[in-house]
Amino acid sequence: MDKFYHSVRLDEDLCKGCINCIKRCPTQAIRVQDGKARINKKFCIDCGACIRVCPHHAKHAVYDPLEEMNRFQYTVALPAPSLYSQFNNLDDINIVLHALLRMGFDDVFEVGAAAELVSEATRSYITEHEEQLPLISTACPSVVRLIRVRFPNLIPHLLPLNPPVEVAAGLAVKRAMEKTGLPREKIGICFLSPCASKVTYARSPIGMKKSEIDCVFAIKDVYPQLLKYMKQVEEDPENISISGKIGISWGHSGGEAGGLFTESYLAADGIENVIRVLEDMEDQKFTDLKFVELDACSGGCVGGVLTVENPYVAEVKLKHLRKYMPVARSHMDAETETEAENLLSWTETVEYEPVYNLGESMMESFARLSRIEALSKQLPGLDCGACGAPSCRALAEDIAKGEAKEEDCVYVLKERMQKLLEEQNREKNENMGENTDPNTEKGNV
Repeated sequence: MDKFYHSVRLDEDLCKGCINCIKRCPTQAIRVQDGKARINKKFCIDCGACIRVCPHHAKHAVYDPLEEMNRFQYTVALPAPSLYSQFNNLDDINIVLHALLRMGFDDVFEVGAAAELVSEATRSYITEHEEQLPLISTACPSVVRLIRVRFPNLIPHLLPLNPPVEVAAGLAVKRAMEKTGLPREKIGICFLSPCASKVTYARSPIGMKKSEIDCVFAIKDVYPQLLKYMKQVEEDPENISISGKIGISWGHSGGEAGGLFTESYLAADGIENVIRVLEDMEDQKFTDLKFVELDACSGGCVGGVLTVENPYVAEVKLKHLRKYMPVARSHMDAETETEAENLLSWTETVEYEPVYNLGESMMESFARLSRIEALSKQLPGLDCGACGAPSCRALAEDIAKGEAKEEDCVYVLKERMQKLLEEQNREKNENMGENTDPNTEKGNV
């Protein structure tokens, strides 16, 4: 498993070398070199911010084509709660679920149903582990990856539970194998994802070795197909939904925390706001909180780059849809608890990835830090991005690590060229004075 696998990729043919992406990347993972953007795999957290801001569409997410369904003898769709928020005038989730069956899937298992199980497990975990409070949600892979590389002191506060999509995948596999008698390799578990981050999770999961998700489709690819099949579904379809308000609410910011039945929580969305909260947590500014829900996308999962609807409009649609739903439909009864026991908890710990270390040793790191401080004073401090780095400080770090030159800063280059020109002019004038014939001077003619 590649721990630095990424679904966010760059198309060099479309890249114009502008600096929109380097200014918005929250981990400073992008540099513009030789007229093209470059993504550092160790720093990238697949939040999709660069995809949103690139005016040339040079950044994109890699996911599976819908034809991937044909590889399997039996397929199960895992619709994310955010999928339901993409449609206008939707009053019944069952219309979408039946449309998925008509689209070609053999079965459907709602991620929202697994979300209710995770909510129940979270409530229990909070009660039993007060020493870890506040606990940080691990539902957003980008947030977990951010903490892993940038906020190592907060790793002990991560909630060691798998995200709902993984729990749903595990339960769907068990149900499909019991129902069909087919071996695991003939069953395809297909997640309908709102974001690039969860595509990365399926390929390189956190907290476990291998995910049960076999393929990941983008909601924006499934959306036009579903519109066609939803029109074919009868007005009052059979009720096959197994999720309620709690599960559906996970699709927008604050929904996960709302399912914990506590007011001692904080919910933030948008990667810039997430970083601000994590910095405050590191400074121990939150002493009375039990739970912190963080979503890299604005509005939560409804704001993912693989969706089609405006995230704020989608959030309103989701709240309308859940209005007359029961609070929850999935509960941890004895049978379900036994089935989900091995699916809910992490089987591997999340460890700090020191990708931001300046050197291989402490001495080398201190030496480079000293040079960075000196370089930062020499650089103009304008953070213009013309050098290809997001800030003057980032350029100083690149120079100290041997990945850039001082002349990459156009202002430093201009100043040095100006000094060189002045020096050449001075030498020229001095040479002209030395070569002057005294017999030609005034008074000696």
